[in-house]
Amino acid sequence: MDSSGVQGLQGSWDYVDSENFDEYLKDLGVSWTHRMIAKGVKPHLTISELDGKWTVLSESALKTRTYDFIPGVEFDETTSDGREAKSIINFEGNKWIHTAIDKNGKKTVVTRYVDAKGQQITNLECGSVKARRWYKRAE
Repeated sequence: MDSSGVQGLQGSWDYVDSENFDEYLKDLGVSWTHRMIAKGVKPHLTISELDGKWTVLSESALKTRTYDFIPGVEFDETTSDGREAKSIINFEGNKWIHTAIDKNGKKTVVTRYVDAKGQQITNLECGSVKARRWYKRAE
């Protein structure tokens, strides 16, 4: 597997930590109860690609969620917090940029990339709120 660019995101990833994630969820309108639950969730991600179609599988003790996409093609998505959104994922250099706009017009941008230490960095933005989550390769 090519470890450069977005191809390097393929494989299995275990959650390590996050910063400002509660504020990000709050800005999305996620209830206090669901934010407290989300704090304890440590998702395992599997990212794969076959013939240009990518699949993201997120598994945790509470929920399993999967979505498929073709880069640059808009798709309907139900976000992990249950919002219906129109999404598009574009690859720019070594980054994958996932833009979603829900039915209320709330826009989120999630950028994924592999850093120099081999960790998957996930930057999340909603309005002026920014958060970060990071993952390590699963063993």
